[in-house]
Amino acid sequence: MSNDMKHTGKEPFLRMKKRDNISRGKALGIRLLAIVLALVVCSFVIIAVTGQNPLQVYAGIIDGAVGSSRRIWVTIRETAILLLVAVGLTPAFKMKFWNIGAEGQILMGGAASAALMIYLGDKVPNAVLLILILLGSALAGLLWGLIPAIFKAKYNTNETLVTLMLNYVAMQFITFLIVFWENPSGSNTVGIINAGSKAGWFPKMFGTDYFLNIVIVTIMTLGVYLYMKYSKQGYEISVVGESENTAKYVGIKVEKVIIRTMLLSGALCGLVGLLLVGGINHTVTTTIAGGQGFTAVLVSWMSKFNPLTMVFSSFLIIFMDRGASEISTNFGLNHSYSDILTGIILFFIIGSEFFISYRLSFLKQTKKEG
Repeated sequence: MSNDMKHTGKEPFLRMKKRDNISRGKALGIRLLAIVLALVVCSFVIIAVTGQNPLQVYAGIIDGAVGSSRRIWVTIRETAILLLVAVGLTPAFKMKFWNIGAEGQILMGGAASAALMIYLGDKVPNAVLLILILLGSALAGLLWGLIPAIFKAKYNTNETLVTLMLNYVAMQFITFLIVFWENPSGSNTVGIINAGSKAGWFPKMFGTDYFLNIVIVTIMTLGVYLYMKYSKQGYEISVVGESENTAKYVGIKVEKVIIRTMLLSGALCGLVGLLLVGGINHTVTTTIAGGQGFTAVLVSWMSKFNPLTMVFSSFLIIFMDRGASEISTNFGLNHSYSDILTGIILFFIIGSEFFISYRLSFLKQTKKEG
């Protein structure tokens, strides 16, 4: 093709370029702008669908989540549960091992806690029992996470399918235990475990029943953050997640990392079962996890696998969820309406990550003469 031919192609008016880095202040500003835009869109949705004053609906959500000291503590409690599940999933996700089995690992941790409370409740001091159920719940979750890890490491099976199917196995196991531990007879429930002695129940501290929950979650969150960021094993997880071939080339034993990481992930999710049985519900059911295992997937991914950022992501989701009950009462809206608002907000927050990672530039269109 000759050099004097006319160039008839047009330059794109918009160009996308990956950012090398961005300041924390600018990233925070983008996220805050996304939240503001989300609230504006939610306002239009509220007016169009219900005809209500958006400010009153927002006030109702705030009141439902933090409108009293009890509501504040419940919101903090639920945030802690969701946070620990997300933190538990993070090491596996960072390794690109898609552990969708948190629900099952939580159930198995809860089952171990309930079993120890039932069989040892009147045989050992409560302090010893609390230590035993902590270790037992972590061990149960660990073993439930070990199963898909072995299949992945040895046979390269699809971990998403295996972990997902193990959720249903865990549910059936809990169903068996409920029949086995049924109390009272014919109720098809376990009932409140050790209602009289409260053996295995978390003790009340500083005037609240949930303080020990928060302490455990705080320790685990900081521990995983430091483990992932500063330890050799955390570095190995990152390398395996980037490229298994690269990891093998530099001498990392990928199979060992997969199994070790899933042991950690399963153990942390198993601890959630302890918090639910020993610290909150004092019983075990097939629905005790409440879908948190799946919600935590969103929290972990949205936070870019940073345990400290997950604190805010978990709080946002629980805040909206807790506020749903208040607006449903005051405005006659069902819980799904709050889910719609939450979905819009999360959509904008997730979308803001694109603008943090990429920069868009508009190019001027110029005519080229032959």
